[in-house]
Amino acid sequence: MNIVREPTGWIEVICGGMFSGKTEELIRRLRRAQIARQRVQIFKPAIDTRYEEHQLVSHSQMRIDAESVNSAQEIMERVREDTEVVGIDEGQFFDLDLVDVCNRLANQGKRVIVAGLDQDYMGQPFEPMPQLLAVAEYITKTLAICVKCGNPANHSQRLVESTDRVLVGASGIYEPRCRRCFVPGAAADRSEAGQHA
Repeated sequence: MNIVREPTGWIEVICGGMFSGKTEELIRRLRRAQIARQRVQIFKPAIDTRYEEHQLVSHSQMRIDAESVNSAQEIMERVREDTEVVGIDEGQFFDLDLVDVCNRLANQGKRVIVAGLDQDYMGQPFEPMPQLLAVAEYITKTLAICVKCGNPANHSQRLVESTDRVLVGASGIYEPRCRRCFVPGAAADRSEAGQHA
């Protein structure tokens, strides 16, 4: 007797600090799905204009085509019925609706993979990532290397003056720091931060 199981969806979350390889890991998983001839759709927040408008681009210049959207609800509206895998980068730039959208897509039988920062520049949980971590079936925590001491880095140190929670940027604006070398807040002095070691 053969048992035919109904296809089920799930949520995968790739989280960590900046420069830890989150987008690289997301692209790797999405490419493997494409090689397996699965129907894939990829989304990124329109606010992320660092590299290309219609591509996910990692800091190491890995690339894959993507659609820019302004909200989590727009993802829900654009996902095609026959899509099997949904990739979403920079989850922290979406509103809390992202959790509901991911759950709905997974409940439709889709594999949903979300990458994003789990902490902000103050070291606080960066919504909606903590809520996604709570409902995800699979979680991958990536670590960078602290630029001060070489230890595993879990924090994104902001190097410029700004109290805005969302400040899109890359090297020169942020750098990876470990727990000991991280200074919560804006524009941490690079020389002073190392004195915590």
